[in-house]
Amino acid sequence: MNGREPASAALAAALEAYAPYNEQEARDAQEIIRRLRSGEDLWTRENPAAHLTASAWIVSPERERVLMCYHRLYRSWSWLGGHADGETDLLAVALREAREESGLARVRPVTPEVFSVEILSVDGHEKHGAYVSSHLHLNLTYLLEADPNEPLRVKADENSALAWFAPDEAVERSAEPWFRTRIYSKLNARVRTQFG
Repeated sequence: MNGREPASAALAAALEAYAPYNEQEARDAQEIIRRLRSGEDLWTRENPAAHLTASAWIVSPERERVLMCYHRLYRSWSWLGGHADGETDLLAVALREAREESGLARVRPVTPEVFSVEILSVDGHEKHGAYVSSHLHLNLTYLLEADPNEPLRVKADENSALAWFAPDEAVERSAEPWFRTRIYSKLNARVRTQFG
């Protein structure tokens, strides 16, 4: 028992009520629910096989731009986000990571609801001089909003650049084909249909 059972049960219930955008989300949500209900501790990196993460799809107020960072590990333009690391409010995680990774002082949720669900595979890699085995990120994405005129600041240990792009250009800038077709294109489509 990990002491986070109420949070796991609440997240499983929220995902059961979530309306998946497509088959990928439906299948990934079911697997995350299964893991949450198994009693497995998913809230920290102590679980080397799979843990919860939160990502931020940050758009400008008029929805004409998307903020991306150039991620050092993945060598690609990418969304912002990170590990729950024991925090059970994943929206708070997405907001924290957005601020830490961009330097934005003012970033807010467009909606407090989960915007997207996905299971992401992470290849084994070196981090801070130690090997991290391949594992899964059980990810919830939140739609956030920020002012493109606000100053940005690189988080040098994680990214080497930050930039606002037109939504389609943000997709094209990614060097990761699966993210382009399955994640970033989906996020842009949802923004257009729900908040455009």
